[in-house]
Amino acid sequence: MFRWRLHGNGRTIAPDAIVLPEERLAWPLTIGIGAQHVIAMFGATFLVPLLTGFPPSTTLLFSGIGTLLFLTITRNRVPSYLGSSFAFIAPITASTQADSMGAALGGVMVTGILLALLGLLVQKVGTRWIGVLMPPVVMGSIVALIGFNLAPTAYDNFKQSSLTATVTLLAVVLCTALFKGLLGRVSVLLGVLIGYLFAVVRGEVDFAPVSEAAWLGLPEFHSPELNLGLLPMFLPVVVVLLAENVGHVSSVGLMTGRNLDHMVGRTLTSDGLATALSAGFGGSPTTTYGENIGVMSATRVYSTASYWVAGLVAIGLSLSPKVGAAIFTIPAGVLGGVTFVLYGLIGIVGVRMWVDGRVDFSRPKNQITAGVALVVGIANVTWTVDGITLTGIALGTAAALVIYHVMDRLGRLTGTEVVEPAAH
Repeated sequence: MFRWRLHGNGRTIAPDAIVLPEERLAWPLTIGIGAQHVIAMFGATFLVPLLTGFPPSTTLLFSGIGTLLFLTITRNRVPSYLGSSFAFIAPITASTQADSMGAALGGVMVTGILLALLGLLVQKVGTRWIGVLMPPVVMGSIVALIGFNLAPTAYDNFKQSSLTATVTLLAVVLCTALFKGLLGRVSVLLGVLIGYLFAVVRGEVDFAPVSEAAWLGLPEFHSPELNLGLLPMFLPVVVVLLAENVGHVSSVGLMTGRNLDHMVGRTLTSDGLATALSAGFGGSPTTTYGENIGVMSATRVYSTASYWVAGLVAIGLSLSPKVGAAIFTIPAGVLGGVTFVLYGLIGIVGVRMWVDGRVDFSRPKNQITAGVALVVGIANVTWTVDGITLTGIALGTAAALVIYHVMDRLGRLTGTEVVEPAAH
C-alpha cells in the first residue's frame, strides 16, 4: 500500500503527462506538494470551527487523521484531503444555541454514521437509485438552500465591524480575480490574511490568548451527546456530502482518465467514518475538498503520497495549542466578510448542479420544487412536533423531495402536457 512507483526521473513531468495516484515524484518534491495541499485546505478548514465554536486544533488533528483513514479505505486510489465541511454549519449553530456543543457533536456523529452506512449500500447496489430519488433539480435545491440559509449568520458577523468585513470581502474578490494557479485557489486564505492585518491595525485583535498558550500540547477534546429532537436538522446534510463525494470522484476520474465510479461507496464510507470519529472527540465534520482538486489541476500531480504528507503535517500542526489560539484571534468582522463569499458559494454549487444537470425550468414541477424549497430554507421556517424541531434546512429538503415526486407522479398518471405557466 505504501509503495508508489517513481514517475519518470522523479523530478520533471512531461507537458502531456500526469503523476498518477499510484506514482510519486522524488520525496523532496512530494513533501513540497503535500505542503501546498495543507495551505490550500487551511483557510476553509479553520473557518468552520471559528464559526461554530469547535476547537480549531482538534479540527486540524482529525482532518489529518480523517485524510489518512480515507486514503487507507480507498486503497490509495482516490487522492483527497478531508477538510471541514461547511454544510454542517447551520445545523451545528442551531443545535449549539438550542442545547450545547455536545448535542451538536452528537448530531454530527449520527450523520457521519449514516453516511458511512450509505456508502456501504452504494458499494453493494451502485449509484443509479440516487439519481432516481434526487434528480438534479432536487439535489441542487437542497444544496442551494443550505448555503442561503446561512445568510443571516454571515450578516450578524458582518455587522460587528462593517469596515473590516468590507475590506476582507474586497480582498477575497480581488485575489480571486487577479491571481491564477495556486494563489487563485487560496484566495479565501489570502483575503482572511489581508482582513486580519487590517483588523490588527485597527486594534480589533487581542493577542493575549496566543502568548498564554503553550507551544506543544494535546488539542482540547469534547464528548458528543445525543439529542433526538435535534437530529432532523442534520439529516439533509447527507445529501450535500453525497453530492460532494460523487462530484469529487467524478472530477478525479476525469482528470486522471479513469472511471472511478466503483469507488463512490468507499469514499462515502471513509468520509462518514472520519466525520463520526472527529465528532467523537470534539472536531469538526469532514468532507472532500475542491481546493485540493485545484492544487492537483495546477500541478498535474495526483499522487496519494502527497496526501499522506499533508495528513501528517496537519496532525503535527494540531499539536501546538498556540496555533489554535492564534486562529481564534480572528475577529468577527473578518469572518463576516469572508462568509459573504463562502456561504454564497455553497448556494451557487446548488445552482451549478441545475446547470450541469440541464434542469428545464420551463417545466412547472421544476419551478415549484426549487422555488418552494429555497423560500422555506432562506426563511428558515421552523416547526416543532413532540420535542423534535424541524428547521428550514430539513423542511426545505422535505419540500423538494415531496413536491417533485408528487408532481412527477401525477403528471405521469394524468398525461398532462407540461407547459410554461403564464407570466404575470
